[in-house]
Amino acid sequence: MTDLDRWLSVEEIANYLGVSKESIYRWLESRKMPAHKVGRQWKFKVNEVDEWVKNGDASEEGHK
Repeated sequence: MTDLDRWLSVEEIANYLGVSKESIYRWLESRKMPAHKVGRQWKFKVNEVDEWVKNGDASEEGHK
């Protein structure tokens, strides 16, 4: 399994994107960031998040 195949935590995906954990939680609430709830924790797949960013959904301009 490569690093890109495993599930990442909020802290790991924040580090991957170079943003704060608070930004991740805001995106989860307002921008429909792709994530999966496992118990009480959010988990992320890098390929899903990369696609979400490429589609412009993480940008202020992409948010309606």
